[in-house]
Amino acid sequence: MIVSLLRGANQVSLKLALTAMPPFGAAFARMAVSAVVVGAWGRLRGAPLAPLPHEWRPLVNLTLLFVAQIGLLHLGADLTSPAFAVVLMNSNPIWANFLAHFVVPEDKLTAPRLAGLGLAFCGICAVFLGRPDASLAPSPAIGNSFVLAAALAAGIRTVYTQRLLQSIEPLKAVFWQTALSLPLFLLAAWPEAAQHREPLGWVPAVAILYQGVVVGGLSLVMWVYLLRKHSPGALSVFSFAIPIFGMLLSGLMLSEQIPPRLLAGAAAVLTGIYAASRTTGGAANGPQPSD
Repeated sequence: MIVSLLRGANQVSLKLALTAMPPFGAAFARMAVSAVVVGAWGRLRGAPLAPLPHEWRPLVNLTLLFVAQIGLLHLGADLTSPAFAVVLMNSNPIWANFLAHFVVPEDKLTAPRLAGLGLAFCGICAVFLGRPDASLAPSPAIGNSFVLAAALAAGIRTVYTQRLLQSIEPLKAVFWQTALSLPLFLLAAWPEAAQHREPLGWVPAVAILYQGVVVGGLSLVMWVYLLRKHSPGALSVFSFAIPIFGMLLSGLMLSEQIPPRLLAGAAAVLTGIYAASRTTGGAANGPQPSD
């Protein structure tokens, strides 16, 4: 539950950071902090972080999925509101379940799962077509599209990561997907240098540190270890709180209005995913920390 609360605040902190930094610049800063935190934690634990020769290729593949997901999320968060973004982003189990059907032999879709995922998809459509607070969402249609694409990338990464963690140290996977993403985000941030935003004050600076230390560092490491020792279905009970916390915190910290349509859509998404997760012990059940 603590991990869910910490990750629920991520969309709010991301929005605050984007007031002073463009999307890819914010992503680079966040990942730089995360790499230091995860690397330091790995050294303290004596964890083997150096990849073996046969591990480089899957780690590079994981990094490319990670960069696509985080890049799309930052682009979307810049254009839509945190409450809408947190619900759309945590739709990733819909896509993970569909993908797992084709690549995980023991994780086949059944009629009850399809019914649950269908309900969740209807909820996503309701949220996607909603109207966020205009002061927080300058271009909601484009922003929602980017975040939904990030959720799709997160679903793919969830299935890939859960397979990868059967043969690789979790902390190693977390560290290298973060470290290898740095040059890619730095390259993507170069064209953004001409953008003019607010000065980098203490609020966006703290928001970047929160994302890097708490979200991209401590809570992600905690979740990966939990994912290795417990079934995704068991953990999904707690991860359903992520979008709920995200909406509450956006309302409290950014005074975002939470319209009934968003609440109804979020309820349909969470109910549908929960119904699907109750009918399987497969690889991709509940919302995963993916932002």
